[in-house]
Amino acid sequence: MSEPVVSAEAVATPVALPFQVGARTLASVKRRLVRLSVPLEQALDGVPLTLPGLPPQADGYFIRALPDAMGEALHALGLRAFVRQSYPRHYARLDLDFDAWFASLSGNARSTLKRKRRKLAEASGGTLDVRQYSRPGEVGEFFSHARAVSADTYQERLLDAGLPADALPEMRALAERGAMRGWLLFLGERPIAYLYAPAQGRTLLYAYLGYRAELAPLSPGSVLQLEAMRMLLEEKAFAYFDFTEGDGQHKRQFATAALPSHDLLLVRDTFGNRTTLRTLDAFDSSVALAKRAVRRLGLGGVARAVRR
Repeated sequence: MSEPVVSAEAVATPVALPFQVGARTLASVKRRLVRLSVPLEQALDGVPLTLPGLPPQADGYFIRALPDAMGEALHALGLRAFVRQSYPRHYARLDLDFDAWFASLSGNARSTLKRKRRKLAEASGGTLDVRQYSRPGEVGEFFSHARAVSADTYQERLLDAGLPADALPEMRALAERGAMRGWLLFLGERPIAYLYAPAQGRTLLYAYLGYRAELAPLSPGSVLQLEAMRMLLEEKAFAYFDFTEGDGQHKRQFATAALPSHDLLLVRDTFGNRTTLRTLDAFDSSVALAKRAVRRLGLGGVARAVRR
């Protein structure tokens, strides 16, 4: 792997580094960091990451979704390197036809998705009502319905991670360039699930998915993702669907491949930075150790009850 390229200085912003247990943040510490993310196509092609120069007041870089194969060169830059999390970066190829993509999934995934689709179709009178949005004139309708669904999701109510209320202008700008796709799933005339995917080059990004909490037994999120994949594989306008950083059953279920990746902090070698990040590392290690102990003792249900 060749050395990373360093370009002109970028802007550093305050980034909260959380002391986190599951989805719950107990505390956080801020550092001024230049935030970067590696596009999927660049990661797959092995193109070195271009690092902007560090402004004088910056503590370092925060790099998301860095392929493991690129990490070694970055560790040699003279900065302190701390891996925040490691995960498979799941993605799906969109140059297949639907049958070939579906056949690439595990037998269990295929069986589960067929059952979920059939169950929701029966609740919807025998057919599914899935609508795709991509044109500038359609974005307002999509956003309005998607925000209504998002307000009823656990992501927004518990994690503050729903579709942002100020996302409409950016959506419209992307739609002008053909660089977004949105989908809604209706039950009767009521939208019950949404999926929003902006584009980065030839890649669609898994940005926001949500569904009405009371309809979770019907698996609307999985069914909507399945139908969105069907439409994308027929359309052939994009090369990849990037499920982005982090692991999870939903991502594993729909992906055709995964790229070993991690989130990396590269910081100036100061006492404050070393102390802060060593403390974070120690905390993360203790949480991981506790999770393994809980699994060994068969106390997963108790742990989930405590978190709630």
